[in-house]
Amino acid sequence: MTNRFATAMRRATSAVRAYNTIGATRIIQEALNRNSASVLDRWLKQQPAPTAKVPSEPPQPVLAPLAPLPGNKSERPVHEQGTFVTRSFTCSAGARRFKLFVPNHGTEAPRGLIVMLHGCTQNPDDFAAGTRMNEIAERNGLIVAYPEQTRAHNASSCWNWFQTRDQHRDKGEPAIIAGLTRQVIDEFGLDRHQVFIVGLSAGGAMAVIMAETYPDVFSAVGVHSGLPYQSATNVMSALAAMRGRVSHKVAIAKTYQSALPDVRTIIFHGTADKTVHPDNAKGIVGHSQDAQGLAEAHTEHGIANGRQFTRMVITAPDGQVILENWTIDGAGHAWSGGNPAGSFADPLGPDASSEMVRFFLYTPTQVGSQ
Repeated sequence: MTNRFATAMRRATSAVRAYNTIGATRIIQEALNRNSASVLDRWLKQQPAPTAKVPSEPPQPVLAPLAPLPGNKSERPVHEQGTFVTRSFTCSAGARRFKLFVPNHGTEAPRGLIVMLHGCTQNPDDFAAGTRMNEIAERNGLIVAYPEQTRAHNASSCWNWFQTRDQHRDKGEPAIIAGLTRQVIDEFGLDRHQVFIVGLSAGGAMAVIMAETYPDVFSAVGVHSGLPYQSATNVMSALAAMRGRVSHKVAIAKTYQSALPDVRTIIFHGTADKTVHPDNAKGIVGHSQDAQGLAEAHTEHGIANGRQFTRMVITAPDGQVILENWTIDGAGHAWSGGNPAGSFADPLGPDASSEMVRFFLYTPTQVGSQ
């Protein structure tokens, strides 16, 4: 933090104490505009990636999921099958490049689309490597789109989940992400029930925004180390939310007012996350409970790839599995069960990518059903 910015913060604090909130806001905004990178961007850059020493190929989870993934006939490497190409999308809200993975399943139609939103300092190739999502998508006949946030739009390539202008339908980044998603949907003839969105960290927070503002486009959302909808509206409140200093009860009152009742959610968060406080996962769960009147909760404990975890499964009154919340003991700010070839990827713990695909495609109507 520069001396100039620190001075501005002291002035803003004095203005707040004098009940001049408008003046305090103006001081903060002017200070931020004078800096080439925001406080949030610089703070995120300082967060270290995990350095755990791991095997070259992460083992599979020990505990079987509620609905095991069907057996896969194809064992060929992904690079011999699907294609991974760069595309671009432009609309009135702006333009972004994105990478598109298309599985090679012969004449079979794709089973669905997953939109993957990377975290800060990442890019589509890095995120694809760390999550291994293309490999899993190939086995399950899924298309994967990776929208790219650039430094031109955020100094640390973060999705701007904390900006009010990027939290609403048909505006800002949500409009761009929804637009490129619809473009892929139209190209491959998919419908909403085959379309899912996933994100890590800032991407996870933006994935929550997309599920909130475009429930007619996405049928399920996967959130890894993310934050609840409207948990921040500027840089300073974003820092507070990331540290767990936010009232989720306030956020709950503002969210899911327009969401369809069947936007299903799966959440992963580590208990040792020092970048985004684990309490944010509780906030996302609270949103879904408040919006959908979820009824029965089933909790189980297990161990996968050297980490213990707790999985809570929540069902709606009609018995449909609506939400899963995975809490991973000792995990930091990194993709659980990921590939260390990518950044912010922890090979220990449950395989978040496989579990998300299982949740999207294969979760039974009721817990324990076959």
